[in-house]
Amino acid sequence: MAKADRSGRESGVRSRTRRAILDAAVTLLIQEPAASLGDVANAAGVARTTVYRYYPERTDLLTAIAADVEEQLEAAAGRARLDDGPADAALERLCSEYFGLGDRLRLLEAPHMADLVDWEQEHEYDRALLRLIERGQSDGAFDRGVEPGWAQHVIWALLYAGWQHVTEDQAAQHQALTKVLHTVRRALAP
Repeated sequence: MAKADRSGRESGVRSRTRRAILDAAVTLLIQEPAASLGDVANAAGVARTTVYRYYPERTDLLTAIAADVEEQLEAAAGRARLDDGPADAALERLCSEYFGLGDRLRLLEAPHMADLVDWEQEHEYDRALLRLIERGQSDGAFDRGVEPGWAQHVIWALLYAGWQHVTEDQAAQHQALTKVLHTVRRALAP
């Protein structure tokens, strides 16, 4: 199995294997935080030595998950096309994109991940959301009396409440997302 081409990019097989390991790890670790690398290998359907080749230590895997989630947040903001159309429609697209990352984001909140994520650092996806809120306030789509930083916290809190509704109350994802979007609309309405 080739590790990387001359440009440093992973081969397709390596990239797919890495994705399978990360996806399986998220699914497993959200249910069983103490799962071993061997458990992750079983869940991913790969040999234990394969997981160790990619992630020699459990901390390496957890660090890779945290980095992957940050990349996925950036990609979600891009897919939401935050500069296209009315701000309220863009915010709904963004919330829908973020809602799809539920298990990954919930995992980052877990105690065993706490040292791997710097929630105090502002990322581009944070700045993009704040710009969107400010644009919506400027356009009259959102309440100008709600501080953008507060609105950002409310949005994240509602997303977490939606994920919790799915996991704890066994609500269907589309129903939980509908409730989240309805509440976001009401919270930011002018």
